[in-house]
Amino acid sequence: MGKPANPKPALLFTGILYSDESYLSKAKESLLNSFGSAFLETPPVSWDFSKYYKEEIGSPIMRTFIFFKNLINRAEIADIKLRTNDIEAEFSTDGKRNVNIDPGYLTLANVILATTKGYSHRIYLGKGIYGEVTLLYREKDKTFVPNIFTYTDYQDKKCIEMFVKAREYLKLKK
Repeated sequence: MGKPANPKPALLFTGILYSDESYLSKAKESLLNSFGSAFLETPPVSWDFSKYYKEEIGSPIMRTFIFFKNLINRAEIADIKLRTNDIEAEFSTDGKRNVNIDPGYLTLANVILATTKGYSHRIYLGKGIYGEVTLLYREKDKTFVPNIFTYTDYQDKKCIEMFVKAREYLKLKK
């Protein structure tokens, strides 16, 4: 019989979609106040993987990732998702988000995203939040690989390279 044990801490990150840089700036300030300083913030890149957010956020849509210095207890991700939802609501206009903030965490083995949307491949974490294994680390190839349901943008080579780089930071923190 196995004995329950706490998993090793994970590296918190947020993926942020926006079209107005002033809202990104405000959201980033709230995120840093909530979760501590960042060790990596990616330069903004054009996000054209879907038209899903265009009506709500505007266009052109940009994306940036923030990786935080402090490691988290993985069980905190549901509360973190609720906090990022509050930040989205704080900077919404007429019920429409100006920023979309997707939190997740990185371990040496995978990348997990938190979401409010349940689906067949997502596991309920509590408090209305689900977890999705988005990328798996493949040791023999020294890279992350997507799952069948992984969002197209997370399958992008540059995105995967960014997570590999962040994984190196995590290895140093352990």
